[in-house]
Amino acid sequence: METKKTAPEFSVVISCYYEEKSIDEFHARLSSTMQKTGRSFEIIFVNDGSRDGTWNHLKAIYEKDPYVTAVIDLFKNSGHAAGLTAGMMESEGRNIIIMDSDLQLDPEDLPLLIAKYDEGMDLVTGYRAIRNDSLMRILPSKLANVIMRRVSKSAFRDFGCTMKIVRRELVTAFNPSPTNTWNMLQVIARAGRRTEIPVNHHRRKYGRSGWTFSKLFELNMDNLVRLSQRPFQILGLFCIAAAVFFTFRVVLGLFSPFSILGDITNGFLLNALVVSLFILIAILCVIGEFVIRSFISLQQEPVYIVREMLKRPKA
Repeated sequence: METKKTAPEFSVVISCYYEEKSIDEFHARLSSTMQKTGRSFEIIFVNDGSRDGTWNHLKAIYEKDPYVTAVIDLFKNSGHAAGLTAGMMESEGRNIIIMDSDLQLDPEDLPLLIAKYDEGMDLVTGYRAIRNDSLMRILPSKLANVIMRRVSKSAFRDFGCTMKIVRRELVTAFNPSPTNTWNMLQVIARAGRRTEIPVNHHRRKYGRSGWTFSKLFELNMDNLVRLSQRPFQILGLFCIAAAVFFTFRVVLGLFSPFSILGDITNGFLLNALVVSLFILIAILCVIGEFVIRSFISLQQEPVYIVREMLKRPKA
């Protein structure tokens, strides 16, 4: 009689990008930490298009560690969300753990998140209490956090910290696929019981981060587009209020000796026109971004494609 395989409690999904120097140490520490928890788990690694030795290291890890149930190689670098989506689709755990493999976060902090998660949380995320990054990474990250707090309607301090535990139902509800990648903000916004706890953060030991300034800008633009409905409502309200104020000012000037503000000069009009032009261009750019992203979404083109995958057969 065949016994049905029980799904592990946790699926640890790791997206890697140029991590040939860090991945062996990271794997050893991660696997050891998870075994010490006494909980059932699996580990899934995704090589997000790295062209160094990352994929060869992952295949070697797969051969020697039975806890690593799958390693996946993508054709090209497709982004952190795409790598996580590829891993999540092959995972079987009832809960999903994600984190980066660049050793800036300590796998040894995972038991802290698990303990908090056991209190009945839907999602637990770490936040870097003391962040060891350059100013060029911290500043755009702070801007991203402001936007993400509005999008997700949460008070989280550090959305950029990749160490998280989330219930599988919150992931599968959005039907992740090669054409519909994991979106952290959507999940956080739908998680009723959510919290964050402090974790350690270190300077990157090897290589450079895949999060360049341009990618952070792209992320901020993406989140701004997701905020499109409310900002345009606010902008519309502001324009109506300005129109009412301007009308009142004109009427008051026609029928009363009193006036609001000073006389309108040609220089003032020119400055107002220039400012209005830049605001109009910015609004058109946001609308254009929204239209382009909607068009791309309708095409249903895959964000990532799997080149090769090693996966253990189900029992």
